[in-house]
Amino acid sequence: MSALTIQSERQPRASRILGIGGYRPSRVVTNAEIVEQIDSSDEWIRTRSGIESRRWAGDDETVISMSLAAARKALADAGIQPEQVDCVIVSTVTHLYQTPSAAAQIAYELGTNRAAAFDVSAACAGFCYGLSLASDMVRVGTAGHVVVIGVERLSDLTDRTDRSTAFLFADGAGAAVVGPAAGAADAGIGPVVWGSDGQHLEHITQKENWRDALFNETGPAMPHLVMQGNPVFRWASYEMAKVAQEALDAAGVTVDDLDMFVPHQANMRITDAMARQLKLPERVAIARDIATQGNTSAASIPLAIERMLETGEAQSGDLALIIGFGAGLVYAGQVIRIP
Repeated sequence: MSALTIQSERQPRASRILGIGGYRPSRVVTNAEIVEQIDSSDEWIRTRSGIESRRWAGDDETVISMSLAAARKALADAGIQPEQVDCVIVSTVTHLYQTPSAAAQIAYELGTNRAAAFDVSAACAGFCYGLSLASDMVRVGTAGHVVVIGVERLSDLTDRTDRSTAFLFADGAGAAVVGPAAGAADAGIGPVVWGSDGQHLEHITQKENWRDALFNETGPAMPHLVMQGNPVFRWASYEMAKVAQEALDAAGVTVDDLDMFVPHQANMRITDAMARQLKLPERVAIARDIATQGNTSAASIPLAIERMLETGEAQSGDLALIIGFGAGLVYAGQVIRIP
């Protein structure tokens, strides 16, 4: 047996988010348009979800094109050139190719120097999952800079006659560049608290598998997303507040240290319930991007952060708690420093 020792990676270093970028489709879809196909009203939708309008992608606004636009903005915000990117991680459930990955195409079209690339399927927690993976890569030296993208075209999978979901889902892309911090004191990404609860798979799911969707009796059709609203509301409102508190504890901070709270933009009522459970101080800015963007799953957290920076609700250096949760049921949360 050889006595050689396998060389390990360098000593861990601190990581942080260096830049944020987003892309929102140009088409604004109002509640008035949605209720044309469902038995509902603008008031019911606003009361139920907090959504006033949402963005739906046009034919030329694809998973790839939206991702590229968001990634380029994030790279410019970070001051990083594409050839400095060592890995691209894309979280999505709406890329229409099983293989190759969206990340591989995006890495090439961005102009990276053969960066590692892979997709993550973690629904609405996907951005937090990707952020954690990127942070670990940077910390141990596997990568110098990582682009993390959350992107969805959920309008493709939305049953526009389903009263329980037709008003919820939307399209868009958000991206972050993760790289090394100057030192431990400059660390900008806290430990992730994540997990899954697969016994509740049926609460949020794709109704038809692809084989059944393609070979059904009435002809091929896109599959649709279905959701059991009340169980999801209870789970997200109360169980995720516990996960959020665990993320605060893991980072060694309290709610009094926070400047921002950016949960997945699933439902305004869920956001409000979580804020109450956490007892957030009134001065903490809370993301409410869902009002005019809708639920964009993996894209919702970076898009919400970008919006808060643009409106002045957030400032560079702010301390934020982010948490994603969705189909699986999967969840992840961490404390971050805004770039």
